[in-house]
Amino acid sequence: MTLLPVTLAAAAAAAILNIWLMMRVGRVRNAEKVFVGDDGNENVIRRMRAHSNFIESAPFVLILIAAIELTGKGDQWLAYVAALYILGRIAHGFGMDGGSFGKGRMIGTIVTMLTLLGLAVVAVLIGARVM
Repeated sequence: MTLLPVTLAAAAAAAILNIWLMMRVGRVRNAEKVFVGDDGNENVIRRMRAHSNFIESAPFVLILIAAIELTGKGDQWLAYVAALYILGRIAHGFGMDGGSFGKGRMIGTIVTMLTLLGLAVVAVLIGARVM
């Protein structure tokens, strides 16, 4: 059996991050008394979008990490990329609240896009046997 330690750690971190984002949505729903949908409430919308944005990218990142790790081409850099992605998504979550760390949204977005692009390029290079 092949163990994929980077993939396992990244998936575990992503699961914990997903729970954290879900709890943040739940807290703001409770505070704002919005229990279904968003009711046009900006705070609820911001938290829901932070969670949705994570869900939109996490599967692609995790699949690419696993595929690269399976090829044996991930070396140490893959763990750093996975950690950077998770940190970027945390920054995005806080940034979506606005306020003093509003730039976290942009940081998280850029980190996510670069992570996806970088992993995709590596996957193509591996598939083309260039790497």
